[in-house]
Amino acid sequence: MTDESTTARKKATTAGIALGDRPRERADQARPRRSIRWTEGILGGGSLLAVAAFAWPLFVGAVPADAQVAVPIVAFALIPALIVALALTLDREMYTAKTVALLGVLSAVGAAVRIAGAGVGGVEAVFVLLILAGRVYGARFGFLLGLLTIAVSSMLWGGFGPWTPFQMFACGWVGAGAGLLPRWQNATRQNSSGQRMRASREIFLLAAYGVVASYLFGFLMNLWFWPFAVGSGTGISYEATADPGENLASFVLYSLVTSTLTWDTVRAITTVAGITLVGPAVLAALRRARLSPRR
Repeated sequence: MTDESTTARKKATTAGIALGDRPRERADQARPRRSIRWTEGILGGGSLLAVAAFAWPLFVGAVPADAQVAVPIVAFALIPALIVALALTLDREMYTAKTVALLGVLSAVGAAVRIAGAGVGGVEAVFVLLILAGRVYGARFGFLLGLLTIAVSSMLWGGFGPWTPFQMFACGWVGAGAGLLPRWQNATRQNSSGQRMRASREIFLLAAYGVVASYLFGFLMNLWFWPFAVGSGTGISYEATADPGENLASFVLYSLVTSTLTWDTVRAITTVAGITLVGPAVLAALRRARLSPRR
């Protein structure tokens, strides 16, 4: 009887511990999900503010006349502040030694690639790295990699200026967008033909995204400084008193003439060629050092 009662007590104690641990386990599982949602919300909100800072020339007409002069100043101050805030927020989710090491190595590689291509009209080979790394490691990693690559290359190359924070955000979006592209589930039968088809689809998707990202990057980088690049009185000039539709039409024409058909097209071709040539090998290498999946 004594042995039976002791055994029963042990079973009850074990069951109680197991039941008591379940809420704790659920809390541990829920905490990362809540943290990820919170971080994604901050990233989304910060990106919307950054879009407004890029697009300030289109909104000046809606601001009272006595405050219009302050709009570009606010936009230029907003971008660096957002970069610092978002980088600190995202870093709380990505502070493991492996992540920091990968970010450091890939940022150095990206900075070297960017510096090597400096001065060649429209060539942005660094887009290849941002897109491939963002695809493998997720949107937040891609965003941080874009920020750090521009920051490191600007420090080494001496290319800091009012355009640098805008470049950091735009390249961060390039890397983040690659991490948000659709993914395919692993096939149940991993035959060689199926794997090749899946790899080809992925390269095609990344190359198509590279074209879109190349043109959007040029469009955004043109938008913020367009008012300072063209004098008044031309068909592509910025007019503070014009309505947004008129200024948008003038800007689109300006962008087509100055960069879309030249620099941006070269960037798109370079990105597609790089992803097609080295994409499969680089994706395989990055996946061998894969981090825990993050979006």
